[in-house]
Amino acid sequence: MTLQPGLATWDTAEAQAVLPVLGTMHPTGFPAYVVIGWLASIAFAPLGSPAFTINLLSAVLVASAVGMSVLVTRRLGVPVVVAIAAAIGFAVSPIVWRVAVAADAHALHAALLVAEVALLLRWESFVEASREAPDDPRLGSRADRAIVVAAAVFGVALANHALTLLLIPAVGLFVLAVDRGILRRPRLIAAALGTCLAVVVLFYLELPLRAGPFRAPLVYGHPETWSGFWDVVAARQFQGDLGGPLADLGGRARAFMTLAFNQFGLWLLLVPSGLVITAMRRPRYALLSGVALLTTCLFAASYSNAAIERYYIGPVFFAWTWLAVLGGAITERVVDAVVARTSPAGTGSTGRGPADRRRAAGALVGFLVGIVLLLPAAGQIQSRWRVADLSNVTWPHAWLDEAFTTLEPNAVVLSWWSYSTPLWYGQFVEHRRPDVWVVDDRTRLDEHLGEIADVIEANLDTRPVYLIPVAPSDVEKLGARYVIELAEPPGNLYRVVRRQEAP
Repeated sequence: MTLQPGLATWDTAEAQAVLPVLGTMHPTGFPAYVVIGWLASIAFAPLGSPAFTINLLSAVLVASAVGMSVLVTRRLGVPVVVAIAAAIGFAVSPIVWRVAVAADAHALHAALLVAEVALLLRWESFVEASREAPDDPRLGSRADRAIVVAAAVFGVALANHALTLLLIPAVGLFVLAVDRGILRRPRLIAAALGTCLAVVVLFYLELPLRAGPFRAPLVYGHPETWSGFWDVVAARQFQGDLGGPLADLGGRARAFMTLAFNQFGLWLLLVPSGLVITAMRRPRYALLSGVALLTTCLFAASYSNAAIERYYIGPVFFAWTWLAVLGGAITERVVDAVVARTSPAGTGSTGRGPADRRRAAGALVGFLVGIVLLLPAAGQIQSRWRVADLSNVTWPHAWLDEAFTTLEPNAVVLSWWSYSTPLWYGQFVEHRRPDVWVVDDRTRLDEHLGEIADVIEANLDTRPVYLIPVAPSDVEKLGARYVIELAEPPGNLYRVVRRQEAP
């Protein structure tokens, strides 16, 4: 009900434009998201416009992450009712909810992250089972296959988002904690690492292939060249956004605590206790989740970029699993006390009566603990709904219609990212106004077109030239050289009429 119904702007519109045409995105390319999104645009085509289907993909991916989070907490020994409550809490966390309602590569990151954790816990169970039954070779084979499958999923995650790199220390420590003997099995290590690398390479081939011999309509940068490929994959244009880890510690700590409180409410105070209980009950999972949360939070706190809160999806998930384990421990203690007090004297705990009472008490207490876990989210549900709700955001497509109606034939539009992307969607997905040339900042860089004034000079005598400025001051600066008029509608489109006459 809160899903955005169609076209957006900024990176969301980029995904809506690139995925249906199997193009290439901004750094780091996100090829797994592009390929999966392209397939989704075909599978979901009967359900609505391409923009809507890419939004719907986010909802499906986050729903998958939420569902798989129940599998994770169940493997951690959490009662099913508490596991479901924690999954709901994860789902309605503001960061997660916001990612679920519009096109976003972080939705796929959430799904793959939870899937990876579930697979690692599955592998752990096979390893433990093989130790208990060393004479059964099938268990060892299942464990080997499980770790290779986990490596393959990790490869998909690496090909989707570079945040996955931050999980490498946590996954490595977890694997060693579960089975240190794996170091003496080079063939298994080679199989797992080789599978992971092969998956990454296969997905990243999408960039040079779609920028080169099978060129897509929308290509970011020049990934068909070796240097251009690494410019995109290594995200060199964003490397300056990473600040020093010790800079402004007070400000970063305050911002982090505010963000964390918005996700968990008062139960943020219980998250450390949840980690402690998890470490006592499942120390290896505590190692995996604790290291992953720490590395991700440290990186995100040092990185200055738009909508950086999305980087905390993983930490939010891990914290909710800790709260689930805490809730499960409380449920067990209460049930034990209830059964002990209600059991008739002389009746063993193995009798049918006590077992039935334990099941009934477990269901009731688990339900109550689950309700308590969700109290902060329930108290904030209306405000969270209002923030996440994009169901009424239809203006980007209306803006696009007005812009295409206003633009003269064969026009040049000097735009910037937030409005270039919906214009490209209209051109390459909806196949409208192929005569229009959209010149973005990135276009000027890739095609060596120079500054905005250089593009105006190169085209003003032969083509209509329009501007979509970032700020009104941009128009004022160019107004010293050109006569510029506001084109109505859509309200932020300006026509470069002519050069200013010499005084």
